Amino acid sequence: MKRYILIIMVALASIGSAIAGPKIRWNQAYQNYFNKYKNIAIREMQRYGIPASITLAQGVLESGAGNSRLATVANNHFGIKCHDWTGPSISHDDDELGECFRVYNSPLESYEDHSKFLRERKRYSSLFLLSKSDYRGWAHGLKRAATPPTPSTLIA
Repeated sequence: MKRYILIIMVALASIGSAIAGPKIRWNQAYQNYFNKYKNIAIREMQRYGIPASITLAQGVLESGAGNSRLATVANNHFGIKCHDWTGPSISHDDDELGECFRVYNSPLESYEDHSKFLRERKRYSSLFLLSKSDYRGWAHGLKRAATPPTPSTLIA
């Protein structure tokens, strides 16, 4: 168990540095989140091949350790927007005011949809060529795939 927590810590630091740059400090809220959702993340790893440490690290960051409005009101732990969603939704300010986000009946549904979201979208397909133990590659690849290209990145 201690080894697993260490892997999550390193993945969290990798995602944090890939997304925002600053060092992420360990705290009790993160530990509580990991304890609460680790079994769901492990199950999703077994079903879809996404490292549990990456899922947990992304979930804890996106949801503010389960305390964000999207997590508490909409059970949306990953900030997944509506896109082609036909289910319930909630309006939330993010990149733009009043964006549409998915609403789930439970955190479990959020985790399942996150796995399907990554698995089914072409822009994330290269991640699944990586080993489940390559959490650094997953963290940096997830950041690259999630960030829309800018004009400067489109110039060859």
